[in-house]
Amino acid sequence: MGNRRVYSEVWKCGHCGNAAPMEIVAYHEQMRSYDDYPGGSLEWKAGTRYELLRCLGCSNVTLRSYFWNDLTMDGSEIRHLNLYPQPHEAPLGLPKKIATALETARSVRRVEPNAYGVLLGRLLEMVCDDRNAHGTYLAAKLADLSSRGEIPQKLVDVATGLRHLRNVGAHPSLGELTTREVPILDRLCRAILEYVYSAPCIAQQAEASLDELKRGQILGGAHSASESDS
Repeated sequence: MGNRRVYSEVWKCGHCGNAAPMEIVAYHEQMRSYDDYPGGSLEWKAGTRYELLRCLGCSNVTLRSYFWNDLTMDGSEIRHLNLYPQPHEAPLGLPKKIATALETARSVRRVEPNAYGVLLGRLLEMVCDDRNAHGTYLAAKLADLSSRGEIPQKLVDVATGLRHLRNVGAHPSLGELTTREVPILDRLCRAILEYVYSAPCIAQQAEASLDELKRGQILGGAHSASESDS
């Protein structure tokens, strides 16, 4: 793209969550030539264009694409598709405040692992409060949830591991979290959220689908019986 730096419009970085113009560091297109008829005077190109963006906040790259048609488009119709990194999908069934807290934590996930660990620890406390756990400290609240059957003991151990990593992130004297620990934090957090919220949500959806299927069978049987009577 030459020596001149080119920047995108405001785009949210999928790595650090920063929303700002990004530097377009590479460009590629897969275009095909068309004409109104063989040998005609009207010619145009259409196809997919790709852009590689560099975040000015964390320096990580984002790959996106969009469709372009020389003949019919002026630029206002462009709809970019984010190809990398893939958008994070939150576990199913999260209450709004829990989902917001998770998104907030993920906004610092790659740029500050210590802050990520602290925010996930706060998220864990919010889960305990949402499930009306009793206890003064987080460990007691987790034990209370286990005693009530809200979470199994093995998941308490998982949550305890997350709590320990949170403490490392919050207290310099205990050490420092690095990007190596980030995937561990991710898995620990997701395991807890999926058990507490996603599993009941999926079970509820499955039960609703089963009830709907049963109602359909009953109504179908009644309709068949009505036709046979007539």
